[in-house]
Amino acid sequence: MMSTAEQLVALSQWIDQAPANAARDREAALWGRVAKVAEESGEAIAALIAATGQNPRKPAVPGLDPVVEELLDVAITALGAVEHITGHRGDALDLLAAKVDRVVTRAGLA
Repeated sequence: MMSTAEQLVALSQWIDQAPANAARDREAALWGRVAKVAEESGEAIAALIAATGQNPRKPAVPGLDPVVEELLDVAITALGAVEHITGHRGDALDLLAAKVDRVVTRAGLA
């Protein structure tokens, strides 16, 4: 079985190799990968709106599980974009861990 890091690389390469993406120039592909993170963020917000009943035209959707699922989609999409940017080195999770460590240190929690 592949590790999570290997799975992220495989997903990122799969996205890059899709016919529509493979035909794009490098900058367009980069913009597409980073913009997809924003799209997924919008879906997380939409799920939160649904969960909290903020849209009076639609019934509230009980529970926050859909919000969690969308937030995880944001994370996967962002980590895949990191893999794209770094040439699929397989270290997006290591980079994330290092970033979390820096933030924890800045917060005075280390």
